[in-house]
Amino acid sequence: MKNITKVTLTAVAALTISFSAFSQKALEKADLAFENHQYYDAVTLYKSAYQKAPADKKGTIMFRAGYASQKINDYKGAESYYQKAISVNYDDPIVYYRLAQVLKCQQKYDEAIVEFNNYKNKRGDAKKADLGVKSCQLAQQWTDNPLRYKVENMSMINTKQRDYSPCFADKKYQLLNFASTRDGSTGDIDMVTGSNHSDIWQSKVDKNGKWSTPVLLPPTISTPVNEGQPWVSKKGDMIFFTRCPEEKGKTNVCGLYMAKKQGSTWGEAVKLPFSNDTVQFVHPSLSADGKILYFSSKMKGGYGSYDIWSCTYDAKSNAWGQPKNLGPSVNTEGIEAYPTVSNDGKKLYFSSDYHPGMGGLDIFVAEPDASGKFTKPVENMKAPINSSYDDFGIIFEGKKLKGYFTSNREGGKGDDDIWSFYLPPMTFNLKGSVFNCGDENTGKGQGEPVEGVKVKLIGSNGSIEEVTTAKNGNYTFKLKEATTYTVSTETSKSSKSVSFPKDGFLSTKDVRVVTTVGEDKSKDFQADFCVKPVVPVLRMPKVLFELGKATLTPAGKDSLNYLFDILKDNPGIVVELSAHTDNQGDAKANMKLSDERAATSRNFLVSEKGINEKRIMAKGLGATQLLIPDDLIKKAASKEERDALHEKNRRVEFKVLNFDFVDPNAPKAPTKPKKAADDEEEDEE
Repeated sequence: MKNITKVTLTAVAALTISFSAFSQKALEKADLAFENHQYYDAVTLYKSAYQKAPADKKGTIMFRAGYASQKINDYKGAESYYQKAISVNYDDPIVYYRLAQVLKCQQKYDEAIVEFNNYKNKRGDAKKADLGVKSCQLAQQWTDNPLRYKVENMSMINTKQRDYSPCFADKKYQLLNFASTRDGSTGDIDMVTGSNHSDIWQSKVDKNGKWSTPVLLPPTISTPVNEGQPWVSKKGDMIFFTRCPEEKGKTNVCGLYMAKKQGSTWGEAVKLPFSNDTVQFVHPSLSADGKILYFSSKMKGGYGSYDIWSCTYDAKSNAWGQPKNLGPSVNTEGIEAYPTVSNDGKKLYFSSDYHPGMGGLDIFVAEPDASGKFTKPVENMKAPINSSYDDFGIIFEGKKLKGYFTSNREGGKGDDDIWSFYLPPMTFNLKGSVFNCGDENTGKGQGEPVEGVKVKLIGSNGSIEEVTTAKNGNYTFKLKEATTYTVSTETSKSSKSVSFPKDGFLSTKDVRVVTTVGEDKSKDFQADFCVKPVVPVLRMPKVLFELGKATLTPAGKDSLNYLFDILKDNPGIVVELSAHTDNQGDAKANMKLSDERAATSRNFLVSEKGINEKRIMAKGLGATQLLIPDDLIKKAASKEERDALHEKNRRVEFKVLNFDFVDPNAPKAPTKPKKAADDEEEDEE
């Protein structure tokens, strides 16, 4: 576990082990450095003291060297020291827990699980051990299946030193304040961290996205002692930050400070009244409305080491109220620190080393319930926002899913670096082709691409798009996130394929539903359609009439629904509906019967099904167009066979006359809605 203080949390309780019987000066110097949290020096001194130490002290020396290395983020060194402590029989089970932690920080999750279980088997805290195992299992899943966020190092402003805890300093998100121990910081070397003292710096981005060389904030803010996590009010009139005064012979206690804007600079910083001198107060962040200040502290009444607290400002009394702990859903027996708050106040981000995470500190998000209390389970932001290292201090650019955070992960320029992140939009494409179903009588043209078919896309967001297939029969659409679409085709006289270049194609009632709702990765969808060519004669299912009459049977009406569907799916076509008889009986009577049957069929479609009468021309053809010639029927071997052939001649057919019908009563197609103001990019606040 790294030194969470990073300048501000320097009062971590030191391990107290008495070595009164051993008085070597080297060990005394090492212990003194360790107890003063001067971990860089402590590691070197313990290495020197180890050689001359008696056997019964070597385990303790190696454990302390490992702990000090862990505090300065030297996880490999810490791993080696902890393993040496175990090899010389260091008997405190905590060594297995610490070893598991540094293995986890190096993404050695399987090895870490072994050591968490060793810690449990050595009578360590079973709850902590089980939580460690669970964290490793989840971390492996999140590593293998990262979210879509893109993370990049802010190399233009980072240095080899620590650069951390960014905050926006203006409404346009063009000014970035952050803490840094870079060269040029005020003060001498910090004996706790072995680096420069931390100050607050500012950088500005230009219209090309290039960040300027950071400049130090004025002496009213940046002083020779450590200053950490800054936070500028939404109005830009106040800045809150951590400051850690230093006095010889006293333990440094960090507090929360605030300064007001005076012209183009900052006035003198004053300590907030509730931030007393006996308890650590660090990492302030103010809600956008200026009413609630969040921070981390070790005040009494908490749940562990550092907890997240809040304090409300009363405008009437011009005073801050008493701090309130955010409760056990947020806070644990571990460390919770670096709180930041979203612009709408509905999300609190913080870092923890105890909630199930990927390594050291992970970033979590908490949402208050209707009463404003934090009772819901917190959520880990997972990879790639989190890593096996320390991740903290996240900020968002307003409502946009982009911003900055701090991490000491691999790939950076130094220790803590500022990293940018953004969530790229998912890309969804609908692709497909329209092909020829083929002549249902002969199969001719089957599978050929069909050109000139209109493909219509209607979205649940009100969007309507249309494209026409090219010669290859293909079409494409770009889809939006969280939207459900219906996809349909519309043919015309101009729709054609190689085998059917003139008479057009018929649309079908085939409608596909495609949805991007619930999709969390980019995806291509496929929807192919088959359309029927217009051939000289289109047959229908057998249309049955009462014997010798023009009265439709129920089965006959059902068969006519086939044509009804085609007319409905192709609202522009005009058809000729023809009825045929066999050649038995009187030709004149047959012609009259076929006229009546054609008219009855047309009346059914017009009167009962609502088809415009101008779309159907009825015609009786009697026995003038036999399917089965009379000479073939006579050759049939039996009466049953002859009757069956005569039945085939008794039929109802239709053909497409044109695609030119326009219904004067048809509703107008809805226009594409204009983009609402709420859909625009977030305005400047």
